[in-house]
Amino acid sequence: MIRWAALFVALMATEAAAVECRDLSHEGNRYSLCEVAPAEEDLRLFLRDGAGQPYGTFKTIEDSLSDGKTLSFAMNAGMYHPDRRPVGHYVEDGQEEMRLLTGASNGNFGLLPNGVFCVGEDRADVFETLDFAATQPDCRHASQSGPMLVIDGALHPRFLPDSTSKRIRNGVGTRDDGQRAIFVISNNEVTFHAFARLFRDVLQTPNALYFDGRISRLHAPALGRSDAGFPMGPIVGVVE
Repeated sequence: MIRWAALFVALMATEAAAVECRDLSHEGNRYSLCEVAPAEEDLRLFLRDGAGQPYGTFKTIEDSLSDGKTLSFAMNAGMYHPDRRPVGHYVEDGQEEMRLLTGASNGNFGLLPNGVFCVGEDRADVFETLDFAATQPDCRHASQSGPMLVIDGALHPRFLPDSTSKRIRNGVGTRDDGQRAIFVISNNEVTFHAFARLFRDVLQTPNALYFDGRISRLHAPALGRSDAGFPMGPIVGVVE
């Protein structure tokens, strides 16, 4: 009986761990990732506080939460202007701050196709931007960024396997059923091609989206990590 009770407790603990963070290596590169079950966790986007000021840091968000609540995971979640306004489509708690951009633009955001990370009522998905515009999914939270890393199981067509452009990079991939969102940051500088291959070949997410490569940061208490740096724009996180 004691043995069965211990097994039951272990299974319940596993099921309760809806945010799972770990380190991994692939092809000589080092990464940290956090997997989130959107139907079980309070996954949301953060940009401004109640006074309309950008949060900017993980600590500022945590300080704003009500007693007993904390961030079990957080990451920068999209590109932004110097005043921290989002570059592309942005929705927070059902309120749109920035419209969807479907045309050509500059920088990595404009390396088409780009995409949208969408958090619905019980799932999370990455959509290619034109697909998002055509289907108009119901997103409680949404952040547009770019480029797409993986599109329906294929790498972005502009990525070069022999590229020499390397940065610390972060992004998100989602499963077809929308029940797992996998957020990844590289711990050494990597190319777009290497980063995208991780999502396609190892994490097996048919769609994945790039968040950034200059201010990439991760808050993962389970890994003893909360990166500091310049203030951020959109941030994605899980509130426990």
